[in-house]
Amino acid sequence: MPNLSTIVAEIAAEMADAPDRGAVADYIAPLGAVDPRKFGIAVIDADGVCHGAGDAEEAFSVQSVAKVFGLTLALGAGGDSVWKRVGREPSGTAFNSIVQLETERGIPRNPFLNAGAIVISDILLGNRQPAEVIAELLRFVRALAGEDGIFIDNAVAAAEEATGYRNKALANYMRAFGNLHHDVDRVLGVYFHQCALAMSCRQLALAGRYLMRSGRNPSTGHSVVSPQRARRINALMLTCGHYDGSGEFAFRVGLPAKSGVGGGILAVAPGKASIAVWSPGLNDRGNSQLGTLALERLVQRTGWSVFEG
Repeated sequence: MPNLSTIVAEIAAEMADAPDRGAVADYIAPLGAVDPRKFGIAVIDADGVCHGAGDAEEAFSVQSVAKVFGLTLALGAGGDSVWKRVGREPSGTAFNSIVQLETERGIPRNPFLNAGAIVISDILLGNRQPAEVIAELLRFVRALAGEDGIFIDNAVAAAEEATGYRNKALANYMRAFGNLHHDVDRVLGVYFHQCALAMSCRQLALAGRYLMRSGRNPSTGHSVVSPQRARRINALMLTCGHYDGSGEFAFRVGLPAKSGVGGGILAVAPGKASIAVWSPGLNDRGNSQLGTLALERLVQRTGWSVFEG
């Protein structure tokens, strides 16, 4: 295999020349203002070396990628009782769909759908104020990455709240079924600010290392989650991390990964690498068009797909 830094640099150069870059998420104004020509990639290998290229140091709104960290915290707080309120199955529907909630009595199919992540926010809220939960999430992600520059973009959070009618509908609908235990506005305060988490590709790849190392933070040696829980989070990322595009992503890339409408993707090659890509243009499923293509080319050149023999 060629040198990993060479592979990463070649992929970044190829993405710079790609003609079809997808469409930015213009229904959230700050995301719609991002230059669609941006592309960043960071790969942190098992030895802790970061191989970055393109706009790998530029902060962006990770959006639904943050659901991975929210789920990790919720499992730490509630254990397997979390699965009484949210499922573990692919949905086959869009990330903001309300369709299945009626027939399944307010239980979201998985924690990476908007409805599922809203339930996770409700679990995290407990008896606390939303600001306390967001502060805990921010401390957690900063500790995972060893980076204090990770932040909440309040302008993005405000824009999401101003336009989040469907998320408000999802929350109220689940509240009607008894699967939301706290005031809807307080729960959504947690959810919108979680989605407004901002960091660079390098920082995101650093934060994801525990999923590459069986639940352990390699910088500190501390266990973030058990090896079994890390495997299960990775399994959910593989089967549910790209919404109704998860099967296509598994077919093309074959790695556990979580996308966000900010154009970021966190991918995990277990035992080998933690990978973050960012390109703000999205495909018709709401996933990064060039981010997916870049990861497809990365696994072709490294053999990192979990389905490799």
